[in-house]
Amino acid sequence: MSAERVERRLAAILAADVAGYSRLMGRDEAGTLARLKALRRELIDPMVAEHKGRIVKTTGDGLLIEFPSVVEAVACAITVQSGMGSRNAATPEDRRIEFRVGINSGDIIVEDGDIHGDGVNIAARLEGVAEPGGICVSAIVHDQVRDRLDCVFEDLGEQSLKNIVRPVRVYRIGPEIGPRAFRPLSGVDATGTAAVQPAALSLPDKPSIAVLPFQNMSGDPEQEYFVDGMVEEIITALSRIRWLFVIARNSTFTYKGRPIEVKEIGRELGVRYILEDSVRKGGSRVRITAQLIDGETGAHLWADRFDGL
Repeated sequence: MSAERVERRLAAILAADVAGYSRLMGRDEAGTLARLKALRRELIDPMVAEHKGRIVKTTGDGLLIEFPSVVEAVACAITVQSGMGSRNAATPEDRRIEFRVGINSGDIIVEDGDIHGDGVNIAARLEGVAEPGGICVSAIVHDQVRDRLDCVFEDLGEQSLKNIVRPVRVYRIGPEIGPRAFRPLSGVDATGTAAVQPAALSLPDKPSIAVLPFQNMSGDPEQEYFVDGMVEEIITALSRIRWLFVIARNSTFTYKGRPIEVKEIGRELGVRYILEDSVRKGGSRVRITAQLIDGETGAHLWADRFDGL
């Protein structure tokens, strides 16, 4: 690179791509391209301009956008994703255009209008972590935004991202609006000392659920990996239901091995429903016992047993 043409600056970077782009193009190439152009013209470009962003480049299914402010980047992403949700409401699920968005902040290199650097690479990898219609941000973005925008954050913990040397702490931004702040669990704080009992979180506007870690009834510690993997699969499947608010794995797994009353968990996580399960695996057979509990009253709403090979 020529020194005269290289510029460095701090920026917020938003990377977005269309989930299932190849499938959409295979189904209706001309129609998909027309709808994407309409989305750019009617929603995305106006919102980027309103939030002082610059579209650096586009690919067939993706966008790379630079913002001078993290707050503007996140506000733009939330507005666009909300607008996409409204537009998709009447569209069959297999024809919906849904964006995955990743946002990071960092030092970038600007050359001939393009941008480079770790800050850009991390934003692109965060996009890959996000669900269709979702937004994932790095810890630096979360720390700068949480007191400035009324967002719902779910801590997904440290993630190993492809070709990124160090693990990155990732937060998911949910669609709900409300003061669902981060705070220590009741009883103890991060140092293990007594903590003030926090006020109960208000429930989201839509049905909400937390899937607790399953109890391993097999008596074999080596089955823990299998049992935890089942929980992750259920959380992932439930998260695809757009009208359901699902608590992230890293939040629910803080309760693993802790004898805490279900109503207390519901109050601490701010959810209406709790799913408890146990798994017993013997040889090639698996038995799962599940029960759905009302997080406010502790009442058992549903229970069932599933046997499989």
